[in-house]
Amino acid sequence: MLPEMSVIRSDKEVEAIMAMSEQQINALGFTEHSRRHAGIVSKWSGEILRLLGKSAERIRLAEIAGYLHDIGNCINRKDHAQSGAILAYRILTRLGMNELDSADIMMAIGNHDEQYGLPVSDISSALILADKADVHKSRVKKPIENVVSANIHDRVNLAAERSYLSVDREAALITLNIEIDTGICSVMDYFEIYFQRMQLSRRAAEYLGCKFSLNINGTALL
Repeated sequence: MLPEMSVIRSDKEVEAIMAMSEQQINALGFTEHSRRHAGIVSKWSGEILRLLGKSAERIRLAEIAGYLHDIGNCINRKDHAQSGAILAYRILTRLGMNELDSADIMMAIGNHDEQYGLPVSDISSALILADKADVHKSRVKKPIENVVSANIHDRVNLAAERSYLSVDREAALITLNIEIDTGICSVMDYFEIYFQRMQLSRRAAEYLGCKFSLNINGTALL
């Protein structure tokens, strides 16, 4: 049985863990990893598989993985993918999901971070692509007095006016489209901070039988 997203979202344990995750991320001064990010990654993870013609069950599993992927931040930012994967498995089996589906999600969450992650399933691949695509100025929560002197990670997010994924099943192409204000951040700044993430995204697209393209301000760069 796959629990409904509404059940997962309203579960008291999930709510508490996500609240603590957000508190820790805010204390560390990192970009936003709250329910907003979780919701976007959940939606995009499922949408990627839907557009590629995957089954309703695989789509739902990807949506669940997307929503829970960052809950390990409640423990520590370091190795949050692995700790979050274990937390998610325990929560999902408690909610009635069978062990195999829970393990599938656990594996996906454990592989979503670029430091150690690899696309090892359709769910993990969709999660990687969706997670790395969420670049937006609203994710910078700490006060930025001077954009020029801000760290490069904050500048990249502050410059991002819009980001979204497009999937062309016939052309076997997944494209990350980003609109940035080059007065805040140059395209080279983006590559400096996101090169490793784009490599992982390319591998994830390849696992799904697609090529990966990066389009910034209407220009294809990958």
